[in-house]
Amino acid sequence: MDNRSSRGSIALYATFITALVLQVFPLPLWAHQARPDIPLLVLIYWSMALPDRIGIFAAVVLGIIVDALTSSLLGQHVLAYALAIYVVLIMHKRLRLMPMWQQALTVLFILYIERVVAALILGITDGLFPDMLFWLSPLIGMFLWPWIFIILREIRQNFHIQ
Repeated sequence: MDNRSSRGSIALYATFITALVLQVFPLPLWAHQARPDIPLLVLIYWSMALPDRIGIFAAVVLGIIVDALTSSLLGQHVLAYALAIYVVLIMHKRLRLMPMWQQALTVLFILYIERVVAALILGITDGLFPDMLFWLSPLIGMFLWPWIFIILREIRQNFHIQ
């Protein structure tokens, strides 16, 4: 592994670590449920850009870490992330060719997959139905997608991540 390749791998892992930090960054109580799933957004980008390198296994590992960091039911994010990344991997070639607004709408759909899985798990385990802020999170993620895409694309190009 040459120096350029190792720098690229470090930059790739650093994006995931940054996303995890943002996921547990303190927010006001009213905004906590509306927090977009930044690790999933980063995972969507990398699995779209590098489908041979970032796939279901990365989704499972990241899901376990997010479950541990957020004190969620172990496996909740694992299932949701694996399902979401499966959809991304099926359509990654089409996703790359879409204009940004279509990508954002597709990301909205993928983020709602995660929310539905989370709502089902909350309903089964706690008997609760999430409030409206819970369903707002994917919409916020959709509006963040162009920024996340641009930032991660710049990181990918600057560090020659392949």
